[in-house]
Amino acid sequence: MYALVTGASSGIGKQYSIALARDYHRDVILVSNQQVELDAVSKEIERDYGTKAIPYFCDLSRQEAASEIYEWCKKNEIEVDILINNAGMFFWQPLIDLPAEKVATMLNLHIFTLAMLCRLFGEDMCRHKRGYILNMSSVTAKMTFPGIQCYNSTKAFVYSFSKSIYYEFKPFGVTVTTLTPGAIDTPLYGLDARTRQKLVKVGISLPPEKFVSIALKRLFNGNKTAMPGWINHIALPIIIHLPDWAIRIAMKHLPQYRSIPL
Repeated sequence: MYALVTGASSGIGKQYSIALARDYHRDVILVSNQQVELDAVSKEIERDYGTKAIPYFCDLSRQEAASEIYEWCKKNEIEVDILINNAGMFFWQPLIDLPAEKVATMLNLHIFTLAMLCRLFGEDMCRHKRGYILNMSSVTAKMTFPGIQCYNSTKAFVYSFSKSIYYEFKPFGVTVTTLTPGAIDTPLYGLDARTRQKLVKVGISLPPEKFVSIALKRLFNGNKTAMPGWINHIALPIIIHLPDWAIRIAMKHLPQYRSIPL
């Protein structure tokens, strides 16, 4: 039995892989498009925790990615009973300033590949009547905000899709858990080290180790959804009810929108 983690070469994905090996003694397949980092993390896990850690280099934004991973597992007689769909990307730009290729990359990565991995590995899990799937959505899935129009919309798909298949897979003994994190202390948002330290200190941002520990506990407890971080439960209701005038004021202070008449 193996756990398969996407985006496993750095950040939250790396922490998922380490925690599964260290705390749950699971063999892991690490999937990422960062070959050097991927090999290094795999060797680190095998050296430090004595479990198997197989690196699988793959660009998950390609529409063939999910089927290639699945077929590779079948060919090598690898059964996956834990699937962690963690791989993601983030950018903050007006839609008209985004290259079309960048939009397509995010949609394929967050929506198509995730859905196909759930479809392919989920069928096997349901047939074997065991398995766990963890899908990474975002607190922004419940927001409509300029600049993250592709990010929040794709994460809204993950949120709705995952809750739906929770009900479909549960009768077969397969758990599907959807995570809706707020800020996590990783390089994803492009913040400098000092700002990141301040955000962690005041509780706005969670260290990835702490977040992953909570996430895996929720997964193995069979939770349908989880939103770690107390501040998210306070801030989200405020943000989603912001009036239009407040959003326009916020936009005026963002450099991305200074050339757009508001």
